[in-house]
Amino acid sequence: MKIRSVAALFVALSFARVDAARAESPLALLGRELADSVLVLKSERKLYLLKAGQIVKAITIYLGPMPSGAKRREGDFRTPEGHYVLEGRNVDSDYFLSIQLSYPNAADREVARKQHVDPGGNIMIHGMPNEPHYSPLHYQNDWTDGCIAVSNADMLDIWLMTRESTPIEIRP
Repeated sequence: MKIRSVAALFVALSFARVDAARAESPLALLGRELADSVLVLKSERKLYLLKAGQIVKAITIYLGPMPSGAKRREGDFRTPEGHYVLEGRNVDSDYFLSIQLSYPNAADREVARKQHVDPGGNIMIHGMPNEPHYSPLHYQNDWTDGCIAVSNADMLDIWLMTRESTPIEIRP
């Protein structure tokens, strides 16, 4: 297997068999549980990994420079609000790992159609840029184009503790 990024290396190592004699899952070996849903509270700048409605992990997030209000169109620097699913994973992202959200959903497309605008897309949860263009202080505030950014360590946890089709709810 060819490893093309540091993020891909972390993911590969996290799933490597730590002890061949033990039949535990890689998540159990790493002290993590698999979340069955994700909740984002934009106003609190928090992402919660949930299992059976209980918080398994709370994570600080960064949004776009216009965080208030739901995303309505391409280029508005807002993070969507509503119900989505995690639908794609990219180990070779420009950021430390990325997981795509199913934005826009049918309701988002309908609102955009009525307003004669492009709803945008390509909304991700991701870590820090692999090649930062700004000072480290820049990334301690809301800095994305509408994505949900987290620390690289937290991104690894999200990556390991969720699966494709995990539901995510984003609230104001």
